Amino acid sequence: MDLVKFIAVPWLVELLYTVSFAENPIMSSCVKPLVQSKEPPVVLLHGFDSSCLEWRYGYPLLEESGFETWAVDILGWGFSDLENLPPCDVVSKRNHFYQFWKSYIRRPMILVGPSLGSAVAIDFAVNYPEAVEKLILIDASVYAEGTGNLATLPRSVAYAGVYLLKSLPLRLYANYLTFTNMPLHTILDGTNVGRLHCLLPWWDDATVDFMTSGGYKIASLIRKVKQKTLIIWGENDRIVSNKLAVQLHCELPDAVLRQIPDCGHIPHLERPDSAIKLIVEFIQTEKKKLSKLVSQVSVAAGSELRRGRVCFSGGDRVSYLNRHEHVKFVNWL
Repeated sequence: MDLVKFIAVPWLVELLYTVSFAENPIMSSCVKPLVQSKEPPVVLLHGFDSSCLEWRYGYPLLEESGFETWAVDILGWGFSDLENLPPCDVVSKRNHFYQFWKSYIRRPMILVGPSLGSAVAIDFAVNYPEAVEKLILIDASVYAEGTGNLATLPRSVAYAGVYLLKSLPLRLYANYLTFTNMPLHTILDGTNVGRLHCLLPWWDDATVDFMTSGGYKIASLIRKVKQKTLIIWGENDRIVSNKLAVQLHCELPDAVLRQIPDCGHIPHLERPDSAIKLIVEFIQTEKKKLSKLVSQVSVAAGSELRRGRVCFSGGDRVSYLNRHEHVKFVNWL
């Protein structure tokens, strides 16, 4: 790992790592785990034009629960060093995240995507299934047709639009819509934190590049997701209707849906205790199911071994034979 420098932020210490990408390496920002584990790590993405500071309340709770946890800034957003202005379209975001995973995480992960981060997560999981063990989608924005007409704007108009996007009044109004019954001072604090990365000198260029590239169109990929998925939704979401939560639950091949009452679009900020509890329960439940299955298989195989009905072939491979089927148990005995 090439640890470049620390960025001091009010809640977390964010690290920049070198990620080989395109022609020039990118100093890529993330929050590195303090807890190391042999279990699959939890990797947190963020929403549209946000950063991993979005997890400032939820990240410590996950670490307190014993999970190795990463929070990663998606290319073009957050605090990565984009001085060389790499492309920030969907393919580039996917490839950059893959190179980050390949360089530093290097094993199947539990990938968490909130809002548009859910589209990023689904796109990644379908293209790199070996990297993702499970998915957790939070108030998922996955049915939008990319950036729509914004992709056809003249660049001068696009730059005017992104200038408005980072303005304090627009951000304040967006935060007002995002949360449910939050006091004004909390909304104002969230607005200031949420636009910090917009003050970086390359933010305008990166945002215009993503906008004019067409954005995420992943509705056709939803049925291709192979991983077990948890869907979390705030019941009072005014950004993405919870009716779409039901649609997403129906279309995903293997998913469970949990809703958080009296909660808006970003549960991990508004109701972090409830959101993290659902995440922890999902991971632990699936882990218990797997442990129980492995235990049952081991007991069954041991029983058949004592009866002389198991034949060995090729080192650590064991094949169980009966009259009707040939089932292989690999690396379990």
